[in-house]
Amino acid sequence: MTTGYRDYDHHGYSDHDHITPNDAWMEKGASTGSGKKKWVVIGSIIGLVALIAIGVALGVTLSKKSSSSSSSSSKSGSSSSDPSNFSKDANLKQSFYGIAYTPAGSQLPDCGNSLDDVISDIQIMSQLTTRVRLYGADCNQSALVLEAIKQTKVNMTVFLGNYPVSTDDDAAYDRQRDLIKSAIQTYGTDHIGGVTVGNEYILNYLNANGATDPNGAVGNQGGELLIANINDTRSMLSGLGVSLPVGNADAGSYFNDLVLEQVDYGMANVHPWFANVSVDQSAGWTWEFFEVNDVQLAQGLSNTPEMYVAETGWPTKSSDVADESNGPSTASVANLQTFLDTYICQANTNGTKYFFFEFFDEEWKDKQYGGVEGWWGLFNANRTLKDGITIPDCVLS
Repeated sequence: MTTGYRDYDHHGYSDHDHITPNDAWMEKGASTGSGKKKWVVIGSIIGLVALIAIGVALGVTLSKKSSSSSSSSSKSGSSSSDPSNFSKDANLKQSFYGIAYTPAGSQLPDCGNSLDDVISDIQIMSQLTTRVRLYGADCNQSALVLEAIKQTKVNMTVFLGNYPVSTDDDAAYDRQRDLIKSAIQTYGTDHIGGVTVGNEYILNYLNANGATDPNGAVGNQGGELLIANINDTRSMLSGLGVSLPVGNADAGSYFNDLVLEQVDYGMANVHPWFANVSVDQSAGWTWEFFEVNDVQLAQGLSNTPEMYVAETGWPTKSSDVADESNGPSTASVANLQTFLDTYICQANTNGTKYFFFEFFDEEWKDKQYGGVEGWWGLFNANRTLKDGITIPDCVLS
């Protein structure tokens, strides 16, 4: 599709991705031989979980205009005409490494986003994290976020995103590249952490061409197409006289080696919900999956790209009964709280670089896909913290 991003309509993990979740995880700061801090597993091993289905498509989709809300959090709104002078919410803690974010109304062809809304979002998120990642650049979202950071004067780094598709002769890529270029020309690079080219590109390419192996012939064919976009992005940045990391995001077990060898960082979507893992074992499973499928892969490549968890989280409800459970656990605020309590502080202590999915509920996803798709936010769509959620209070190591 040239006007839409694929989102959660395809989920699953390949059959070879068997991870052993365990009963408990404790924080540990000791380094491993690879220099990475690791989780320490305690408790008995409860057996292998067979991860199901083919294809995780966990990126942000551009297709319909989102149902945006102009209201801001009642405790985090601007207290004057100066966006940098805003009230703080004592319930919020700057405990997250990063947060996944798409401004409301950033879906073509309608583009209903607004600077006022993005300013409200940045004011709130700055109380939770110093990093956000975007998925695409359509509807001028790169410039809106950078302008909001400028006006609020918060300590925030944004990873810009370009969401290309393989079936439009690079029309989506070119359009977003030019928007990113314009934003950099206007705002510079002080608040930009990198430019991510591609989100679930290889996964989608495999699905579209009836293949499953990201490093097979079809996967490599898709990889070469994506590498052309990556190289073009590097040329664009070089032409501007700036130096920024260039990366790629994909499903956790669908990275193409050729692509990873050409980027500075990789971002992996790792969701225990879609792997049918129980919530009480999801924190350990998430780290284990990321370590086995992504960190170790990157360490085996000549360029050793930095690896991030691009998405992880837990849904709080389902719009239909059929999808309210992943088998062992349900979509609920209580279970999101469990995941927050067992993952965030431990990940901080152990040096995992992650972007929590996601800032607020996206109502357009519920309208388009149903099920749990629109209900992953820490906040409701109106930017109020979900009732029953307590933000973990811990610092990044």
